[in-house]
Amino acid sequence: MKLLETKNIHKNFGALTAVENVDFSIEEGKLNSIIGPNGAGKTTFFNLISGKLKPTSGEILFKGQDITSLPPHKISKMGIARSFQITNIFPGLTVFENVRLAVQSRGKKNFSFFGSPTKLKDVNEKTLSILEKLNLADKRDSPGSNITYSDQRHLEIAMTMATDPILILLDEPTAGMSPEETDMTVNMIRALSQEVTVLLIEHDMDVVFSVSDEITVLYYGKIIAKGSPMEIKDNDEVQRAYLGGSK
Repeated sequence: MKLLETKNIHKNFGALTAVENVDFSIEEGKLNSIIGPNGAGKTTFFNLISGKLKPTSGEILFKGQDITSLPPHKISKMGIARSFQITNIFPGLTVFENVRLAVQSRGKKNFSFFGSPTKLKDVNEKTLSILEKLNLADKRDSPGSNITYSDQRHLEIAMTMATDPILILLDEPTAGMSPEETDMTVNMIRALSQEVTVLLIEHDMDVVFSVSDEITVLYYGKIIAKGSPMEIKDNDEVQRAYLGGSK
């Protein structure tokens, strides 16, 4: 079943074409990656899916519904969550508070001015469960600004998972990490993919080829290839355009 589908999506910024006539789909339960050189249109494509940008033309469907013109908050409530290239957390709040705010954003008790958040047992239990899944429970009382960079990236992913997504968009989640941190993040992404559908932008090809069910290659705004990791490795056009040489 197609969870997300784009039909002939086109995005111009003045005379610059960032995304050109992209037909794309992802099936529910799959882990797909989007790769390509800098300037290929990958993050612009994510911004179109999440509603941060509107396409110049074309359609975006999620669960069969047209979301092309919807604002980001409505798309998020439908079940699409995303992380960013630059960490997007509340540095002055604790790790627990960051995730609890995201949990509350989806609950009926989300903005109660008269009740103490500490009394919201279900919210707190869900928050702690998410922190445990992403190996952040031992840092629950640390301010977001005091934890390591890799833990900040994991915290951002925890916040996206707290919104009960069906599809999660991860934009370069391992950028700037050490090999050990990358391995930990890869294992986390694999675990998440058992719960939600994952669409990943990533420059580390070892990561991409190890986790992906399918890979889409963008080059100057166009899809030049789509297939399994083995098919992408064996694709001559991808080798010339992005992977750095012949097979």
